Amino acid sequence: MFLYTEIVVDAGQQPLRLDRFLADRLENASRTFIKQKIDEGLVWVGGKPCKASYLVKPGECVQVYQLQEPRAIEVLPEPIPLDIVYEDEHILVVNKPAGMVVHPGHGHFSGTLINALLYYLREEPLFRQGGLRPGLAHRIDKDTSGLLVVGKSEAAMSGLGEQFLAHTVHRTYVALVWGQFREREGTVDTNLARDPSDRQRMRVFLDEETGKRAITHWRLLRDYTLVSLVECSLETGRMHQIRVHMQYL
Repeated sequence: MFLYTEIVVDAGQQPLRLDRFLADRLENASRTFIKQKIDEGLVWVGGKPCKASYLVKPGECVQVYQLQEPRAIEVLPEPIPLDIVYEDEHILVVNKPAGMVVHPGHGHFSGTLINALLYYLREEPLFRQGGLRPGLAHRIDKDTSGLLVVGKSEAAMSGLGEQFLAHTVHRTYVALVWGQFREREGTVDTNLARDPSDRQRMRVFLDEETGKRAITHWRLLRDYTLVSLVECSLETGRMHQIRVHMQYL
């Protein structure tokens, strides 16, 4: 039995069934595939197999195994330039450019932010251990640019995790979107989940049973007729939240 993938549950994650969590996080994985893996005892949390009904919690490590031996993968430090906007003995704030993958996975095992951090912080004990996600308390998409906070120690990581869980960290994004708004500002409060007809896309669900709650506060900055410049403040950090909510509007 070999490790297929390892997912650290985000600090802001609400308790969620294991099968639904994996359906959100495993790219191109059907519910049938996930159920089969769980039934075969190949999905572990906290070092032991778990049932589909197990509720995953922030900070837990979910491991999915396979029976075939995979290609050997090693995440190596790489001297990639970083745009550092703040640093002290506890944290690092880095401005990630659009086009850079944050952490390795699914064919991206070099050129990522983690590769760069493993090199830049190679003297810090947390980063000497390697791994797929050292120091990161949150993430942004490959094609999104913006600030990421990195904990340089286990204590800093724990503190950041508690702040994200308590929603005391405020995240603001600026986005250029197609179309015009009828109002100058507003709030979108819906549930988000994968589209059953296209598992690679997220979509809005208006019932409370499907997906996870997502809240986006938006404010129009500039109307360019065909497109609009908006400021979005997030209460939650769901996958592709801004894109899906703007499309919904």
